[in-house]
Amino acid sequence: ASEYGQANALIEGFEPQYVLADRGYDSDDFVKAIENTGAVAVIPSRRGRKEPRIHDTELYKERNLVERLFQKLKQFRRVATRYERKAKYYLGTLQLAASMIWLA
Repeated sequence: ASEYGQANALIEGFEPQYVLADRGYDSDDFVKAIENTGAVAVIPSRRGRKEPRIHDTELYKERNLVERLFQKLKQFRRVATRYERKAKYYLGTLQLAASMIWLA
């Protein structure tokens, strides 16, 4: 199953200025949901789209930084497999891993 099915739930309750996503989230319904929150959708159009949407390419490059951070966090086994049973312990492990990445 695709992550797209949960996309609307991810933006509920937030008031972002921009929503950055990859081509998999290029849907007219999702873009309308983003615009209804008052945000700007920074989502590149799929290659086969008849009318490509324009997006901010410089802002879209910032998404790569987030993707790389998640890839680095997955190198920590306890973060990737989530051994901790309680969310507060997992958050502590996540903060420790992020601190180690920041210091490296």
